[in-house]
This record gives sequence, structure tokens and C-alpha cells, in this order.
Amino acid sequence: MFRHKTVFIWLLIATITFTGVFLNRNLLKNVNAGETDHYERIKTFTETLSLIKTNYVEEVDEKDLVYGAIKGMLNSLDPHSSFMTPEYFKEMQIDTKGEFGGLGIQIGIKDNILTIIAPIDDTPAFKAGVKAGDKIIKIDGDSTKDITIHDAVSKLRGQKGTSVTITIVREELEKPLDIEIVRDIIKLKSVKHKIIDENIGYIKLTQFQEKTSADLRNALEEIAKKNINALILDLRNNPGGLLKAAVDVSSLFLPSEKLVVYIKGRSGDKTEFKTARGNRHFDYPMVVLVNQGSASASEIVAGAMQDWKQAVILGTQTFGKGSVQTVIPLSDGSALRLTTARYYTPKDRSIQTTGITPDIIVELKTTNGAKMHPVYREKDLDKHLKNDTTKEEEVSNTSINPKVPKEVPSNVSEDEDNQLQRAVDLLKGWRVFKKFPEAS
Repeated sequence: MFRHKTVFIWLLIATITFTGVFLNRNLLKNVNAGETDHYERIKTFTETLSLIKTNYVEEVDEKDLVYGAIKGMLNSLDPHSSFMTPEYFKEMQIDTKGEFGGLGIQIGIKDNILTIIAPIDDTPAFKAGVKAGDKIIKIDGDSTKDITIHDAVSKLRGQKGTSVTITIVREELEKPLDIEIVRDIIKLKSVKHKIIDENIGYIKLTQFQEKTSADLRNALEEIAKKNINALILDLRNNPGGLLKAAVDVSSLFLPSEKLVVYIKGRSGDKTEFKTARGNRHFDYPMVVLVNQGSASASEIVAGAMQDWKQAVILGTQTFGKGSVQTVIPLSDGSALRLTTARYYTPKDRSIQTTGITPDIIVELKTTNGAKMHPVYREKDLDKHLKNDTTKEEEVSNTSINPKVPKEVPSNVSEDEDNQLQRAVDLLKGWRVFKKFPEAS
């Protein structure tokens, strides 16, 4: 959303979330206003439910049957629409606060197989040696065939100190490998900051959570005391998160009442999201770092900064998640996460499947002995939405997706991070040119 499929892909692809109650009213109006003949088709469903309840060889729970049917409906739509049981809905709400018990991996469905998009640094999964591209074929001995993302997440998460065994398939392995991982509390601190090269502020956003904008403002105020004269905002491998957080983060760098993003649903009506009226923003020469793991809310921020020429975007093509998920609570405590719209940058760009093209394209260099992992983007996910402003055959065209790597290094040190160094050099160069006298 990402909050993102981000990848998060939550992958745990971070999900872009709206106030469910507000949009729920509009959606119910659409249902009531629609034709009634489609309700006739529901008879087939109720007949099937009745037959199973009456004739199946063993007694079944009606709730399980209904939940299973709803999951099937949502899974037939796109990679980001899904059904959440009451338990999982509560977990999702906890996620936006940045802490949960689990393994620390981003997962997605690739070629109908549960696949690890990337392990999160310094988590149990990372320490256990799982790799991006590993295919999970079993969880605690149970097959993952036809499993949904949210069912997989429910199985993988749990209390700190408990363990789960995943069976993975990896290209270089001759046979499947069982990996036992002890769960821990995964704390996703969304804002990290420091000073580099004496006067350049560096801030890394790892996710867009409820407190991200407030934490970011505190970080900006803290590094401003160090007399910085330039800023690097690192959105690499940020899978997204909350839409409101993306707008609030953009408000810290853009003038008052500037359009950040707008959304457009099936009806074609536009809803605009602007920076806060009278907001105080930080105005530094700025570089925003992005890569193939920058998704959803990260792409909203990068797109807005690029369209308003407030920062130079540097790195590689972003993930390309340009769809909006609305969380709609249901009466029994469960909820739908339904794709209801596409979002567009201020200059009318849809980035669904195409992503944001950096102003300066810099691929992360490989170093001797560096581990590589494959790159997955929105367009690689099963049943992804098409871009409504770009023809499908053009999505992979090099003019839209220049220099898109198929594999990238898993981890590089700051000294080897050529993208970061290029950003530093760019800002240092700006500082030098600023001292030149104007030609007369």
C-alpha cells in the first residue's frame, strides 16, 4: 500500500487504508442501487451451503464455510483484496502501530506459490538464513498449496518464544529444506536518522505507520539543530502503509495545500488529498532514494516530490503499486480489505505496474561475494490490476522501466552503498555550484 503488497506485498506488502465507516456507506449505496437480478445467482450459493450442511460426510461449521466462500471471492479479484477474520483484523490494526509477534519476512504469491519476497534485517527469519525467492511449500508440515496471504500470515505469526517450521524450496538445494524459526516481537521502527558528511541530514523511513509523520518531524527538528544544509530521504525497501501517513509526511516537505495524491474509483469521481493548510515545511536541497522495494505510500511521496520538483528522485524503478485498499469492518468483527480505487500523482500519473521512474537512475552495484536476490514487482504478482493510462505491452518497455534489474544485492554496507554516495555527491555538488557568482 504500501501501509507495503509491500512488496508489502505485505509481503506483508504494506496496505493503504482508509476510514472504513466513511466509505462503507457509499459502498452500501452502490449495492442498493444496483440491479437485483444478480441476487438470483446467490441462490446457487445458498443451495450449495444447504447441501453441504445436510449431506457432507462429516459435520461442518457453517461459519467456516461462509468465511471460506468469502475468501474465495476476494482472492479471485487482485493480489491486495482479501478477507480478514476477526482475529486477523485485530492483528492488522496492531500492524499499523509497528509491532507484532512473528518471523520478520515479507511474503507474496508468485506463480501460485507462497514465496518469500525478502527477510527483514535482524529478525528471526533473517538470522535463520531464509532468502528472497525461497518458496514455502509447507508450514508446520501442512501444505501451502492454494493458501492465501492472510492464512499464511496467521500461521506464521504467534507469541514470542514459540516456534514454527517452514519447508522451503530453493534453486541451489537438491531437496526441500526444513527451517525451524523461533518467533520474536518484530518492532518496525519507522524513522531512523543521522548526520552524514558533516552537514547532510539522512533519514530512512521503513514504513508508513500512525506515528511516522510525528516521529519524522521530531527527527527533522533534531537534525536541524546540527545546522544541516541538505537532506536525503531514504525510501528504499519501504513497502508502504497508511495513506494518511504518506500525505502527512509529504506535508513536511511541500508548501501548504499542495496536492499530494488523488484517487479515482470505478465511477470516475476524484478524491484529492492535499498538504495541511498553513503547514510549516522543511525546505532543503533534497534527494529521495528509491528502489524496486519502494511501494505504495512510498511511491505517493516520491511521486509528489517529483511532480512538484521539490526533490531529486534517485535510484531504480519503484514497485508499482498504484491501487487503494479500503478496510470495511463487518458486523461480526471481521473485515474486507477491498481494492476500491487507483491513485494518481499530482500530474495525473498512474503508477500501477509502472512505478516511479527516478530522475537519476543508479543501480546498486554488486560487490565481491555479495548475495543476490531476485526482484519482484507489482506486475509480477498474480491477477494484478492493469494500468489504466498505459498499455500493458508498454509496461515492460525500457522507456517506461529503464534499467530494471532482475537481481539485486541482499545487503551492502554504507561504504559500499553507491546509491547513497551518489546522493551525497549530488548534494555536495549543489553546494559548490551555489557559491558560484551569477554571470553578468
